[in-house]
Order: sequence, then structure tokens, then C-alpha cells
Amino acid sequence: MVDVSQHKLVPEHTVLDDPDRVDEVLAEYNVSKTNLPKIKLSDPALPDEAERGDVIEIVRDSRTTDQATVYRLVVE
Repeated sequence: MVDVSQHKLVPEHTVLDDPDRVDEVLAEYNVSKTNLPKIKLSDPALPDEAERGDVIEIVRDSRTTDQATVYRLVVE
């Protein structure tokens, strides 16, 4: 079976497991967890340890800024 998370076009997905870091992100964007864009738990790019309710940090390559960081809330 192919592990799509290892494909060169799939950006790095990391679970934010530090509650303080999650709070910093939410405060920076002035949102609550439920206001974050969603990502399904079944998404093959998610790390195996991701659980419903986790916040995922996704670091993508960007043409305008070397890298762009976005955040997603894991849902079912």
C-alpha cells in the first residue's frame, strides 16, 4: 500500500500536542478551535497519532513567502 503522506507534493502535517502552543495559535488569529478550517480524520495525509479535536499545523511551500503555515481542526 502507498503511504501518500510521504509523497513529495504532500505538505508536512504535524499534530500540535502542546496546549499552550494551540492557545497561542488561537489567540494569534483571534478564533476558537471550532472556527478553524476542518480536516477529516480519514484524510490520508494526517499523522497516525492524530485524533478528533486535535489541531494540525500544515507547512506548505509558497511562491510569495518561502513557506506558509496553516492550521486545521481534525473532525470525523
